[in-house]
Amino acid sequence: MKALDIIHDANANLLRNKMRSFLTILAIFIGSFVIILSSGINAGVNDFVDKQMNSVGGDGYLEMMNTAASEQVMQMFSQEVKEYNEPNKDENTDFFITEKQLEEARKIDGVKSVDAFKSASVEYIKLKDGDKRYKLNLNLVPRGNLDMDLSAGRKADPDAKEYEIIIPQNLAKSLGFDNPEDAIDKTVQIGVPGTIACYTAIKRADCITLLDAKVVGIQAPGIMAMGGSRANLSLWNKINEINNEGMPAENNSATQATADVDPEKVDEIKEKLKDIGLTAMSVEDEVGQIKTFFDAVLAVLTIFGGIALLAAAIGIINTLLMSVQERTREIGLDKALGMSNFRVFLNFALEAIMLGFWGSVFGIAVSVGIGQAINVFTHNGILKDLPTFTLVIFTPQNLITITLIIMLIALIAGVLPARKASKKDPIDALRYE
Repeated sequence: MKALDIIHDANANLLRNKMRSFLTILAIFIGSFVIILSSGINAGVNDFVDKQMNSVGGDGYLEMMNTAASEQVMQMFSQEVKEYNEPNKDENTDFFITEKQLEEARKIDGVKSVDAFKSASVEYIKLKDGDKRYKLNLNLVPRGNLDMDLSAGRKADPDAKEYEIIIPQNLAKSLGFDNPEDAIDKTVQIGVPGTIACYTAIKRADCITLLDAKVVGIQAPGIMAMGGSRANLSLWNKINEINNEGMPAENNSATQATADVDPEKVDEIKEKLKDIGLTAMSVEDEVGQIKTFFDAVLAVLTIFGGIALLAAAIGIINTLLMSVQERTREIGLDKALGMSNFRVFLNFALEAIMLGFWGSVFGIAVSVGIGQAINVFTHNGILKDLPTFTLVIFTPQNLITITLIIMLIALIAGVLPARKASKKDPIDALRYE
């Protein structure tokens, strides 16, 4: 008998008891649906993170902060209670990075440059001739090979004397630019507060200094754009100077630093920085934290899907055992007419495989439909500012792999009933009532 005929007979046998087969396929469908949808979300998240990593680049870019400060930040998000150990006299337990640490960092093999940057606080941004003001989250454009995913313009020059700024695409639109290209080379004004001046001022406007800056780039939507606008070093230092006018020099120490390093020695450099009391993070470390979070959530969903498949496997065993019992005389007749034990085993094994196949097919169909609906909903909702983020992505390779795994689980579950059917004595089977 041809393979197609055997498969046809296996499907026909499943239809003998439609309700029982339907319930078994439904159990397989539930497990496959959860696993397929979770794998689609995992693929979507990984695809977006990979795109962000490729667009940002910066394999040799590191951000550093004092280890004591890093531990205090981590402690804020931890429930662990740690015993206090009195630090050595040479340990730096403040939030600031010392000049000694910066000098030692520059001497590490593979470190090309180290830039310390101090805090800079701004109030708002507006067009030079405009009235509307918008809150501004400002960061520094460091030296080195950190790339930026720009929809228009260029990366700000860290060493330029002219004040340059990169702004996110949504901020450019709010400022009145319909296209990112329209904002390039336009002048914006940044409102910078003076700490002492604002403490004594009657009106807030009296302590704000307006700085003119040229827009040189528009940051494309993405994870890195969530960090806000980015200023070059000249603009950053000027803001810091205004913020700290009249303040004691010791209150204006660096809290962070960036380093341009040899990409081949990143891990080695991180370890050496630890020895001098600095904690370093690469772009991959920062963006990878998001990926790790999603992986943990999706792993839990996959476990639930696996539990559902385990329950479905028990259902397959039950379905086929009952089918063997109901078809005992038929099995005896087939064996009396010359059907081999292997052929009987194959018939029931194929029935188990077809249960897994149809359960996974229905799971794929529903998962893909719901996945597309989720993508439309999220693109119009929570992910509207991240147009390149497709939350659910299904690849043929993943779908085929999951289907084959489910069919294999079904086959394993069907081994016991199939073996029981193949071992039946034809004479005893024909006498079965």
